[in-house]
Amino acid sequence: MSDKKHPSASASVLVIGLGRFGTAVAKRLLEQGTEVLAIESDPAIVQGLSSELPHVVNADSTDMNALRQLGVLDFSHAVVSIGSNLEASILTILNLNQLGVKDIWAKANDTQHGRIAERVGAHHVVYPEAEMGERVAHLVTGKMIDFIEFDDGFAIAKTRSPRETHGKTLAQSDVRKKYGITVVGIKRRHQDFIYAQPETEIKAGDHLIVAGETRLVDRFAALY
Repeated sequence: MSDKKHPSASASVLVIGLGRFGTAVAKRLLEQGTEVLAIESDPAIVQGLSSELPHVVNADSTDMNALRQLGVLDFSHAVVSIGSNLEASILTILNLNQLGVKDIWAKANDTQHGRIAERVGAHHVVYPEAEMGERVAHLVTGKMIDFIEFDDGFAIAKTRSPRETHGKTLAQSDVRKKYGITVVGIKRRHQDFIYAQPETEIKAGDHLIVAGETRLVDRFAALY
């Protein structure tokens, strides 16, 4: 176990499992200024990340006493990113729930894993591989530059402006009425982000940030 003490902060995050997903989450949280305690059962992984993660410990998260000694209740959020060992993932979630952690996020490999995680105490379940697969499917054809879909069938995408909008204001092109999507903003080369207004003119080469139902966003992106 690392001799580094964990941070004491009500908005800090506990990240358990330092595979590719867990490590990415921990590093990104640190970049955002969030204090993180990372827990990993493999000492070699802990050693390898000790220079990158200020608070990383080698511990067995399926051991209730180990978690208690680490003071997990000091953390307002926990991310359980154990994907390869279903039993360890579920026991860890159960332990965190029994210890009273208020906000538990769990990585799941499939829907069965996700359902079990929810039943034993996970408040949020994410499916990184499935979500990334869907995202890549939207991006691979080149119709979209970026894409984020939410659980309720709503999406936000960055897409190239279709020819029919070039040289027109948003009011003139009226894409909201025609296609059921909302242009949130425009990103123009070498310029700052432009918040969309009815009088905003769209030019060739503009990238549009659009929002709406996923199927409608897909249809609009296909116009390019």
